[in-house]
Amino acid sequence: MSLQLHRPDGEGGLEKQPPQGDWRQGLTSARWGSGLRGRRLPAIRNPEMDPSSVPVAIAFWVILAAVTFVLLLVGYGTGFWH
Repeated sequence: MSLQLHRPDGEGGLEKQPPQGDWRQGLTSARWGSGLRGRRLPAIRNPEMDPSSVPVAIAFWVILAAVTFVLLLVGYGTGFWH
């Protein structure tokens, strides 16, 4: 059973109908690049993804490693983890 051949009848059931036109026409959208010249995707900015620069990322990991190392040294030096 396929929804291409069976449509909801409004009463909770399905009624058989012949296929209506070319279903691929509904899938074409300029957003996905199919309607654009050369089929190139448009530049869509993602406001949720704002990557940090390489120096900031490296500084973050180096500082995190240094803080972790100092905490381990202090913890074992004072006997906290013995």
